[in-house]
Parts: sequence; C-alpha cells; structure tokens
Amino acid sequence: MRGYFGIGAEEMSKPMNLGALMRTAHAFGSSFFFTINAHPKVREAYNSDTSRSFEHMPYYAWDSLDAMRLPRGCTLVGVELTDDAIELPRFQHPSAAAYVLGRERGSLSPELLSRCKHVVRIPTKFCLNVGLAGALVMYDRLLALGGYPARPIMPGGPKLEMTEEQKPKR
Repeated sequence: MRGYFGIGAEEMSKPMNLGALMRTAHAFGSSFFFTINAHPKVREAYNSDTSRSFEHMPYYAWDSLDAMRLPRGCTLVGVELTDDAIELPRFQHPSAAAYVLGRERGSLSPELLSRCKHVVRIPTKFCLNVGLAGALVMYDRLLALGGYPARPIMPGGPKLEMTEEQKPKR
C-alpha cells in the first residue's frame, strides 16, 4: 500500500478508549497517532495499549487545534455523523491522510470540522465507540488501498490467489 495515514481524536477523556485506538492504529500500520486537547488522565492509556504502540509510532499530543501540525500534503479527514458527510463505503481515501474522531459523548468541534477537507460517516443508526469507529475507518482504508482483488460474486466464492504485489505489506 502506498502513502501513509495517521489517526487521532479530539478531546479524548477515557484512557482505555485511547489505548484501544492506539493499539488498533499500530495493528493497521498507522504512521502516527495524535490527540487534540485531550484530558490529562489519558496518559493512563498506555495501560490498555498492550502492543506498546508508543514505541513504534510517534504520538503527538497537541494542546489545542491551533497547535496541530500535520505533514505537508496530509489531508485531514473528519469522522462524524453529519448530514453532509460521505458514507465510508463510498469514500475514496487520500494516499496521505490524518483521520480525526470526536470525543466520547460528543462531536468534533465546529472549528475542527471546518479544517477537514473531507468528512466521512460510518453508516450506522447511531454513534459507535471511538475505538470501534477508528478500527472501521482503518479497515476500510486497508480494503480500499491495500491491493485486495475484487470480491467474488458468489458467497464464499473461489479462492483467488493474490500476487506478491497485491499482498498487504506488514
């Protein structure tokens, strides 16, 4: 898979949610992780991050939206249940992206939404846990950009062998 991505959240307050999201980001090959205006107690997130992702990818803890600095050419993508958001299965992921999720029990701030080039939504009836939402976004990115062949037409379908170029790099 070409390109890179980072993932983070605005105003996280639950350390275990943050730890789970960090672990999942590490598992999916995230290049970096970030928080914006996170509650100080999220430092305890390392207790639930059993993969010790902080040893494998940078973690940027920005105190405010103004302090956020993404790499040049990195597209900010908000993940939020808004009426005008693109449904995730219909979204073409940028090759260089930073996905940002909202806090628990809330939404992305209007200021952050205005900075997002794209806003996507997971087509569910209601909000999901931030860790699960992040996992779904990263999985969708992997399916879309990971070089997987088209799915078979029939349930179960034939087993198609992937070429070395199609196999995900780990």
